[in-house]
Amino acid sequence: MRAELVERLSPVGDVVEELKRASENVGAVLMFLGVVRGTSSGKRVLRLEYEAHGELAPKVLLKLLEEAKAKHGIIDGVIEHKIGTAGVGEPVMCIAVASEHRQEGFRALMELVERVKHEAPIWKKEVTEEGEHWIEG
Repeated sequence: MRAELVERLSPVGDVVEELKRASENVGAVLMFLGVVRGTSSGKRVLRLEYEAHGELAPKVLLKLLEEAKAKHGIIDGVIEHKIGTAGVGEPVMCIAVASEHRQEGFRALMELVERVKHEAPIWKKEVTEEGEHWIEG
């Protein structure tokens, strides 16, 4: 299990290879890659700015992975979340899980995406052509 705040996400292929090596029983590697959209609420997005609680956020992310393992039976998992500035089209969050079968992997991945967005002490400011504001929730 690995959970990190990063300035740049790892290459997708590297994350896949890391998870495939977790066990000879890995039969599925599933991944969610969040990227910056070019529009939000009809406004053109210029960039997003991420801040996080540097010590607490990785601990929360790791706890979420451990809970997903206990609940869904995944073999391994990785969460990386960008901090700093991100332009349109740039990847900002990678959540990947390795599982024996796809069903438990999909369940874990869906839950992890939602929980990271709502529970991790990571904050996002959206900068558009019309101004900037912090995104709640």
